[in-house]
Amino acid sequence: MRNVAALGLVVFLAACGADGEPVTPTMNSHIGVTSDGVYGSTTIGIHDGPISITIGASNGCYRCW
Repeated sequence: MRNVAALGLVVFLAACGADGEPVTPTMNSHIGVTSDGVYGSTTIGIHDGPISITIGASNGCYRCW
């Protein structure tokens, strides 16, 4: 949990411009509906030249039967 919080702090500081010019963060969300249930995932990241930091999460399957 501490690693996630530290990485989130780095992403926040880079996005707000504390270390230079602000970098706009990106966010991608995907939701899929199948006969087995609903799937979802979210990815948040920042990209600046050769450096890229991405955090992703997937909620798996909701109401799978």
